[in-house]
Amino acid sequence: QLQLVESGGGLVQPGGSLRLSCAASGSIFSFYAMGWYRQAPGKQRELVARISISVGSTNYADSVKGRFTISRDNAKNMVYLQMNSLKAEDTAVYYCNGVRASGTYWGQGTQVTVSS
Repeated sequence: QLQLVESGGGLVQPGGSLRLSCAASGSIFSFYAMGWYRQAPGKQRELVARISISVGSTNYADSVKGRFTISRDNAKNMVYLQMNSLKAEDTAVYYCNGVRASGTYWGQGTQVTVSS
């Protein structure tokens, strides 16, 4: 069964950077798109960034445009989220997501905490 496994979360000061990684147990070419979502305490899960696997086109939430970058490495079956200029409001559990013909897949999540 296909799995998505996130890594790279942690505690970082405001203004700092983190890179999240999502490893797929199978080929990411089987996905139409992959993305990162986040969920802060007491809030709904929201889309942060998404990338088309075949074309590579991307879209971002307005709140992260210019600060976050999503990318993929097809050969390694990896998707990344580079997060720069982090703010306290970026604190959340970040989830990797993939959509393909057989359904939607989620990782277990990785905690990102932005605090001084």
